[in-house]
Amino acid sequence: MKYCHTERGFSLIEMMVVITILGILAAVGLPSFNEWIQNSQIRTAAELISNGLQTARAEAIRRSTPIEFTLTGNGGVGETGWQIVERNTGTILQSAGARDGSPNVSLVTTPGDARTVTFTALGRRSDTNADGSPILTQINVDNNNIATEDSRDLQIGVSIGGSIRMCDPNVYTTGDPRKC
Repeated sequence: MKYCHTERGFSLIEMMVVITILGILAAVGLPSFNEWIQNSQIRTAAELISNGLQTARAEAIRRSTPIEFTLTGNGGVGETGWQIVERNTGTILQSAGARDGSPNVSLVTTPGDARTVTFTALGRRSDTNADGSPILTQINVDNNNIATEDSRDLQIGVSIGGSIRMCDPNVYTTGDPRKC
């Protein structure tokens, strides 16, 4: 009887080729992955703030009393926290931490020093804040860690009627629902 002895496994050269190919693929894909992570942080922060605004408006209608939504950070990187307060009692109804899921995101408000918006019992944006501060009408959410052309900035607007809308300021196509 003859035994046919075959070798099994990979040679060192084959393993080196596979490792080199994997290294090249990782080097090509890593910048795109990093960009995706940074843009996801923008989306996360914008949705967190938008949801907070929606909650404040809903609480104002539900409780039939003025409710304030206040950004708690001073606009620095990663300061995306907020709180919802019942104006008459000062009771904090809900809040979000400064770095909840978005440590690299920065906010720019309109007007520049605005931090608070008050919703009336009818869900409309109030003409005044209790402390006399400027009324928050718009929040631009950005991430400075990626190039401007690669960044998917978002904008949140609060209309006088109380509607909250999140849009993409980089979309210029007429009829596109993402357009600001």
